[in-house]
Amino acid sequence: MESRVVGVNNNNNENTATCTITIKGFISLLMETIDENGGDSKRVISLGMGDPTLTSYFPISNVAEEAVSEALRSHKFRGYAPTAGLLQARIAIAEYLSRDLPYQLSSDDVFITCGCTQAIDVSVAMLARPGANILLPRPGFAIYELSAAFRGVEVRHYDLLPEKGWEVDLHAVEALADHNTVALVIINPGSPCGNVYSYHHLEKIAETAKRVGTIVISDEVYGHLAFGGKPFAPMGVFGSVVPVLTLGSLSKRWIVPGWRLGWFVTNDPSGTFRNPKVVERIKKYFDLLGGPATFIQAAVPRIIAQTEEIFFKKTIDNLRHAADICCKEIEEIPCIFCPYKPEGSMALMVKLNLSLLEGISDDIDFCFKLAKEESVIILPGTAVGLKNWLRIIFAVDPSDLEEGMKRVKYFCQRHARKFSKD
Repeated sequence: MESRVVGVNNNNNENTATCTITIKGFISLLMETIDENGGDSKRVISLGMGDPTLTSYFPISNVAEEAVSEALRSHKFRGYAPTAGLLQARIAIAEYLSRDLPYQLSSDDVFITCGCTQAIDVSVAMLARPGANILLPRPGFAIYELSAAFRGVEVRHYDLLPEKGWEVDLHAVEALADHNTVALVIINPGSPCGNVYSYHHLEKIAETAKRVGTIVISDEVYGHLAFGGKPFAPMGVFGSVVPVLTLGSLSKRWIVPGWRLGWFVTNDPSGTFRNPKVVERIKKYFDLLGGPATFIQAAVPRIIAQTEEIFFKKTIDNLRHAADICCKEIEEIPCIFCPYKPEGSMALMVKLNLSLLEGISDDIDFCFKLAKEESVIILPGTAVGLKNWLRIIFAVDPSDLEEGMKRVKYFCQRHARKFSKD
């Protein structure tokens, strides 16, 4: 199976290079466009990378820094960790996740990964077999597609519905699934859409997955980063309805993506994943992997137990404020439309109306010309599966967000189509 490919136009719109590209790859190409302008460029404002550490507006918890420093200075964690992860870290994560579940997870349900990206690859690798297919959301996260391509797993996309708050198109899921479907992937809170699924919708997802005979992979890397009307609920709540693999990390909630501490968790009170063959397969696969640094793992129990609620509240308040700023600025730009005000995560999707623009062929062209002319980085929707949409990261300093969106407005005004009065 071939990986999904996208065409990237150069600055002169002449030759077209086709390549497999990730979000980071797109952003690197956009940065190169700015670099080619040399000294003529304005200060770069990136609304393209979901890395909240790039601004002081989202500080790290003191407890997290102290916990890692203490573990490092103890000189007790210089050796290899067990391949499944340090036991104390697995126990702490099991207890943390169990707070929101109607049953108790154990350390045996938890495997430590090198960020959520490795957890994604593990989940796809565990399910891969000849003829297998996996159901992925559109828009979504390209790493799932790349991992499936490497594992020979067919990708089938179901749409998220913007008019319904980016809910899963459950009718499409039922139409796409067959006896070779190994998993239904959901991302909640949603990236790149900023949605948060209700308890009722998650229940319907679980019932649909059970009906078509597949498991759910629930990507909860933005878990608890919900600031709208719907509280975050983990998919694992419905583990008794359908087996769930929960993927997550410290990265977003604790503002430490560079620490690469993630988890792969089996939510399965009915015991499907406890089949000896399944357990042995998971353990053997983890024997091939390298997890996060041992001293980072050793810090996890203290990080989880002692981080104060005020830290989480501040992060949520800042995200809500930034999202409000972003949506207010978008309202003043006629050629882009936000169908759903974000209620969680750190990104939103906006629809690009090309009929109001001249000299812009598509979303990729829009983003490259925006980078060249205004030194603003925004991700084309093509990178996440939606052509002629844009993904905007709002987890940035408010002053940068306002300035960046104003530059987008000036860019759109400069390229606005001139309509005849006749």
